[in-house]
Amino acid sequence: MGATKRQRGLVRAACLAALLVMLAVPIACAADATHGEAVFKACAACHTGQPGALGPSLNGVYGRKAGALEDFHYSNAMKRADFVWDAANLKDYLTDPQAKVKGNRMPFSGLERPADIDDVIAYLRTLK
Repeated sequence: MGATKRQRGLVRAACLAALLVMLAVPIACAADATHGEAVFKACAACHTGQPGALGPSLNGVYGRKAGALEDFHYSNAMKRADFVWDAANLKDYLTDPQAKVKGNRMPFSGLERPADIDDVIAYLRTLK
């Protein structure tokens, strides 16, 4: 037996909703490295890449083992951190540094907006 007019309408509505979600996901997931650079400016006061800076250089941070730069004196907590800076670990750290690496010295409470975090990660990926 064929579908009723109401059932066909519900199926069309469900298909339209699914199509809209599929189209919106890439837009929502696309990180903006340019905006990430602007957000990062607050971090650049400590992460200058210059000798004697308060924070380590973040050039090449994406894919690097945490606490691994030879020319920076890391906290013991960061030296013991056993992970590589990938998108997931950066996201956790930028959200709540103390929760990700308990006892680290970075005086930063984290970023609040998920889009800002994604954008900063996109920017960090451009630093070589």
